Amino acid sequence: MADLLELSVAERIQLVEDLWDSIALMPEPPRLTVAQREELDRRLEDMRQNANDGSPWDEVKKRILGNS
Repeated sequence: MADLLELSVAERIQLVEDLWDSIALMPEPPRLTVAQREELDRRLEDMRQNANDGSPWDEVKKRILGNS
């Protein structure tokens, strides 16, 4: 973990993206617990009810990387 924290923010973000992409390539998605499923459903409903809240990913990424 200490080695990971030595990476720049941009490198850590890229690592997370690469990890996520590797999960997406799995032939069968990981099974969710009941609690995880309920939380995802809650968040999805919140997103639908508050569609104008938040920021698009491109804007968030630019702010994180300091390119705004």
